[in-house]
Amino acid sequence: MFSYVPLERRVPRDHPLRPMRAMVDAALSELSSRFSALYAKTGRPSIPPERLLRALLIQLLYSVRSERMLMEQLEYNLLFRWFVGLGMDDPVWDATVFTKNRDRLLAGDIAQAFFERVLEQARKKRLLSAEHFTVDGTLVEAWASQKSFQRREGGGGGPSDDDPGNPTVSFRGEKRSNETHQSTTDPQARLLRRGKEAKLGYLGHVLMENRHGLVVDARLSQASGTAEREAALAMAEQIPGRRRVTLGADRGYDVETFVAKLRSLGVTPHIAQHTTKRRSNIDERTVRHPGYAESQKRRKRIEEVFGWMKTVGLMRKTRHRGVARVGWMFIFTAAAYNLVRMRSLLGATP
Repeated sequence: MFSYVPLERRVPRDHPLRPMRAMVDAALSELSSRFSALYAKTGRPSIPPERLLRALLIQLLYSVRSERMLMEQLEYNLLFRWFVGLGMDDPVWDATVFTKNRDRLLAGDIAQAFFERVLEQARKKRLLSAEHFTVDGTLVEAWASQKSFQRREGGGGGPSDDDPGNPTVSFRGEKRSNETHQSTTDPQARLLRRGKEAKLGYLGHVLMENRHGLVVDARLSQASGTAEREAALAMAEQIPGRRRVTLGADRGYDVETFVAKLRSLGVTPHIAQHTTKRRSNIDERTVRHPGYAESQKRRKRIEEVFGWMKTVGLMRKTRHRGVARVGWMFIFTAAAYNLVRMRSLLGATP
């Protein structure tokens, strides 16, 4: 059987992926020189990085839970083939080859470069605020179980012999901490308590502009009690321009040294006040201004960012190991969120 209808005509003109593909193509065209530097001119042909990144975007946008399933979908899903740039009869890559080609992009810092190109498009369309921002962090669960969190020198909490494939491990009476224990599955993951339960994971950090809720900076770090404030200061230092800006945050950032450092950077801390256990470091000179109340209202939008990244973008529990790979995907997922948000703000206009 033969089909005379090209893929381009099979995708409806008002499909939401059309304006997004236009934005993606514009960002990728600016990265072509960086792609060329990552690949040797000899050897077997590799997966074109433009197609690889489009495939990763499809995986995030449609919550395809694994790269093996993504390759399966590309075999018969015509919409996916159109977005990636595959023809009707083009062969689909092996999942292992796809993964190894993706890891090659780690060396070129392509996720950060792609994120910046998408952000530049938002800036040209006047979608970014240059004065008002919000910062927050979230736990990204590691691809490692609590059983893998064992003493560095061995011993303690040893497995029983009831099931060699999935042995029972008892940590009763054993004090576990990041100083004495380490995950055998993902050694760079750290144990962090959020609420009642401690989990192995990383901390993802986002800086959001308050006008339209777009992410202007994203990064990932190993989990610790001070990592959120350290990342927030690092991102605040990177805010462009010399004018005074505001930075909203929840009360976990209401720490004297953090607030003082923000003020020294020319950043007005619009941080939620501690009202119960201790005196707040946000005094009346900040709270009295109407802008403070507006920042407290706008900063809640950052939960929409984390909500999308964790549910649709599959970042609640990462499928990767190591801070480099998890951080690469966190930044790339933030770029995907910006694309979705921009498409919503701009409507069907590419």
